[in-house]
Amino acid sequence: MEKEFLLTQILESWQTNNRINLFLIDKISDEGMRCSLSKRGGRNVVRQFAHLHNNRVWQLQKRAKELSEGLSVFESKEEPSKKVLIKNLNQSAKQFEIYFSDILDNKSKRKTFNKGIISYLSYFVAHESHHRGSILLTLKECGHKLDSDTSMAIWNWDKI
Repeated sequence: MEKEFLLTQILESWQTNNRINLFLIDKISDEGMRCSLSKRGGRNVVRQFAHLHNNRVWQLQKRAKELSEGLSVFESKEEPSKKVLIKNLNQSAKQFEIYFSDILDNKSKRKTFNKGIISYLSYFVAHESHHRGSILLTLKECGHKLDSDTSMAIWNWDKI
């Protein structure tokens, strides 16, 4: 497979994954963002989105430290606004685009999973999808279920 084609596919998958997060943030009410199923102080919806960004930063700190520079990490109980979440998720997503490009271009020594870049991308998509599922369940159980068009839109990767 040609390297440029592979990079295009990797970046499009990563960007689509990030757009789904941003789409959901936009569609969830402010009250919905504060919902939680935890009885012991676990993450509410906004903190789950913050966790996605933090996980990206932590991974960059381990695998491409200079790409994590300038990225903030949310405190464990911090509840950033939608605007701040979107800004931070876009920043960390952009740094991962550089990371993925660097790996395929052999521009620098980048650490990834032993199984390679596709496995690493898959880890992120699986991790973030897991949290999106948890977020949708939380919203439903707390009486803030998203409409079916919104819930189904996150599965239409060709359009989102």
